[in-house]
Amino acid sequence: MAHSFSLSLRPRLAVLATLLALQCVASAASAAVPVDWLVDGSSYKARVTPRDSGRELELSNGLIRRVIRIGPNAATVALDQLVSGESLLRGVKPEAVVEIDGKSYPVGGLDGQPNYAFLRPEWIDTLKSNPAAFQFKRYTLGVPTERMAWKRVRHHAPGVTWPATGATLRLDFEAPAGEAGAAVAGVTISVNYELYDGLPCYSKWITVSNGGSHKIRIDRFSSEVLAVVERTAEVDELSDGRTPPNIHVETDMSFGGMMANGANRRSFRWLTDPQFRTQVNYERKTPCLLDVGPDLGPAQVLEPGGVFESFRAWVLPNDSTDRERCGLAMRRMYRVIAPWATENPLMMHVVSSKGETVTNAINQCAAVGFEMLILSFGSGFNLENESPATMEKAQAWAAYARSKGIEIGSYSLLASRSVGGGNDVVMRGSDKPVFGNSPCLLSQWGTNYFRRLYEFHKKSGFTLLEHDGSYPGDYCAADTHPGHHGLEDSRWNQWREISEFYKWCRGEGFYLNVPDHYFLSGSTKTGMGYREENWSLPREQQVIHTRQNIYDGTWEKLPSMGWMFVPLTEYQGGGAAATIEPLSEHLDHYRSMLQSNLGLGVQACYRGPRLFDTDATRDMVKTQVQWYKAHRDILESELIHGRRADARDLDWMLHVNPKLKEKGMLVVFNPLNQPVKKTLRVNLHYTGVKDQARVRDASGNTRRIRLDSSESADIAVQVPAQGMSWYVVE
Repeated sequence: MAHSFSLSLRPRLAVLATLLALQCVASAASAAVPVDWLVDGSSYKARVTPRDSGRELELSNGLIRRVIRIGPNAATVALDQLVSGESLLRGVKPEAVVEIDGKSYPVGGLDGQPNYAFLRPEWIDTLKSNPAAFQFKRYTLGVPTERMAWKRVRHHAPGVTWPATGATLRLDFEAPAGEAGAAVAGVTISVNYELYDGLPCYSKWITVSNGGSHKIRIDRFSSEVLAVVERTAEVDELSDGRTPPNIHVETDMSFGGMMANGANRRSFRWLTDPQFRTQVNYERKTPCLLDVGPDLGPAQVLEPGGVFESFRAWVLPNDSTDRERCGLAMRRMYRVIAPWATENPLMMHVVSSKGETVTNAINQCAAVGFEMLILSFGSGFNLENESPATMEKAQAWAAYARSKGIEIGSYSLLASRSVGGGNDVVMRGSDKPVFGNSPCLLSQWGTNYFRRLYEFHKKSGFTLLEHDGSYPGDYCAADTHPGHHGLEDSRWNQWREISEFYKWCRGEGFYLNVPDHYFLSGSTKTGMGYREENWSLPREQQVIHTRQNIYDGTWEKLPSMGWMFVPLTEYQGGGAAATIEPLSEHLDHYRSMLQSNLGLGVQACYRGPRLFDTDATRDMVKTQVQWYKAHRDILESELIHGRRADARDLDWMLHVNPKLKEKGMLVVFNPLNQPVKKTLRVNLHYTGVKDQARVRDASGNTRRIRLDSSESADIAVQVPAQGMSWYVVE
């Protein structure tokens, strides 16, 4: 239940704050040495606590803390990374900035700070409210709710919850008094925070409610304006955007890239701060002001009684500069805010839509334990074809696949093509679409296309969509398309169209393979790391690329979030040396590709007309799949990076999950033509094991190993030539 408070309740809030403080002290007294949240975050509970006689609100979960002064206006006056002990805030800014009908309005904030290099506590009482800013009125406490439905119909990581647990805070602001606010009289702007249990991350977004008597247009907004301590202090010229603070930021308005940073380039930015006049950089170009908001639009018209909601941003201050630790924090964040990304079905990509080939592929998937079949690109199946025969064929395949316990789906290309007829995006000057060509999602073609997507997936029985060339963020300057007025609202409206479709798919239980970073809008998988020409190289080179790509791709992705590639038949050249078919003649390589992917918890596009051609091939694939499923939970857990594949020595990675019985699994590969015995130095900290561990190999042999003071241990391994060995840590 949410609770709403006004400023008149300060005496009672002071009592509440005292009680909560006593509770925290008691808890701290009974607690043992603080546990690393990346090993066990269960004790770090999010809460919002009134403090300083009700003059401030503290959002904290023991990992990060944000303090908001709520008088004479509301403004953030502290942001602390509690694990590292760092104070991240150097200055007070508005809680948000919204441009309405061409005029920019600060939302909250306090003015008068004399130096923006640091914020002395005694300065806070001297700060004043800007009379032209929206003024704080009340706050409401609550808990996180679903931002989209998630229908769970397939295997996902154990222990994930949805919605995430934690605490929420909403700050309501009213229009400034007098002439300053006459044009926005009746408008309320709410600033929303969501803080999570066991994760040093918060989400923030704004809503604008038009309680006035006339329509307004929301031209621009910044939902987060944060003056952060600079990461570097370079005296010489510093190019804009270089070396920002050690804080990971992303939003659900992301597109046009497989990695978070590239896909979010249009929704937030690190800017220079003109108020930070004491910085040592000569031209004052230090990037230390976080600005979260679209770089175009949204240009949304809000009628009386209407409500506008911004996209959401997630801010994750890192507690270390260690690459593994920062990556683990990011991966843990995805488990909390996008848990559907842990769905990881074994999938075959069939290259033909001839009836006999499809039914045979379904049978083969069932025979070896694969879980999903996709009519891949180039198969000849076109879900955009609205003839009754297309739907009838799809329904028949879906029914047959269900009878075998297999899911089925198809492929569709959205962008990176031209559809003509005035339906393509209209660019200005020398600008070009991201993919060279692209239809506008809100043209008449786009309207028909999305109508067909909804219709097909409601009726066909298909539960998987690979949506290739998804919307990459192109604007459109056309003024004749039915879904947008012109350039200013074109990107916002197109993003909303694609994200609402993905959210609908998530609520219906459809699996989304999207080669763009749409995880926070509901997609499930993108490329792990991908260059098409690598899969036309000789087979022995493909194996090394596979493990290199997984090693590189899992710094910021869970194993389940990235797909790899296994060309069973020739793919873009390379001839016989690059392909596995005939499968039975290249059984060792086929096994190596399965082990390299499944052993690291990653699914690949096994692309061809069949998964096996002989009983021996079938049995080999089935054996690998059975092993994977027997250890699935640990194999799909986070990866600790050991040694990257280079074809010169053993390469290895360590799966970790302190919550499981199998708390770790060391997977070691040998690229050499002779067996190798070696002792590896492995850090077991993130397994949660203390002092000593039990290590079990594939033969069931068990030995005990002792961990040193750094929680590392020596593990002796033996790996066959061109093979894989694995060791469970308990």
